[in-house]
Amino acid sequence: MLQSFTRNYEDNSTEAGFQFTFYCDLCHDGFKSSFVESETYKKGKGLRTITRGAGALGSLLGGRLGHLGYSLERGGYALSERFDGMSPEWQKEHEKAFERANNEVRQHFNRCHGCRKWVCDSCYNEEEGLCTECAPRQDIWVAKARADAMRRNIEEAAESATVWKGKLESKTIICPACEKPAGSGKFCNNCGSSLARAVCPQCKAENAQGVRFCSNCGSPMKAPAAGKCPGCAAEVPPGAKFCGSCGSKI
Repeated sequence: MLQSFTRNYEDNSTEAGFQFTFYCDLCHDGFKSSFVESETYKKGKGLRTITRGAGALGSLLGGRLGHLGYSLERGGYALSERFDGMSPEWQKEHEKAFERANNEVRQHFNRCHGCRKWVCDSCYNEEEGLCTECAPRQDIWVAKARADAMRRNIEEAAESATVWKGKLESKTIICPACEKPAGSGKFCNNCGSSLARAVCPQCKAENAQGVRFCSNCGSPMKAPAAGKCPGCAAEVPPGAKFCGSCGSKI
């Protein structure tokens, strides 16, 4: 029966040779032993090479040599089948290789005196003689605590920070000409009409295109037509009482 320093291992052996992987009980990282070729496999491999050569020679010469090659080939296959069944010689090699693998890999492991686990060097606190789960390293634990505190501070600051001051409402502009959504440009996406705002001639407030009266002061959006002086026929602004050109009364 195979005896290992830890139960957390994997047997990767094949008929051709022996290899084992031992795992840390904490981080589960694995350490693989060196591959050891099976002596019984090497012997069988040599015999199979001889049978293949004899068979090729027999096929060329024919006669008795051909029959001899056939007999040796059958004998080689019988040996290989016995190796597939793991012969006693292979089992003895297997046990020796496992003992050697234990001695080779054990130097990378330490046994915790608290939880009795076998852990790798990275998971072992040498100062305390315990694994890092039972006795975390002070410098690493302090660094982790500081990092956790910094992350909490950043998250708290982010919660109270104002990162956007825009308005949430969205506004759809309707074209006054075709009465369809016009987009956000200066001209309607549908009909091409201008989307510029109309300016009240009285109070200068902006109004939508097409309104007849100002939404701010109620004045007509269309300015009164300019008058003409009855004396000199010069244009006079709306509401003027005297001509600015000749002084005649309007």
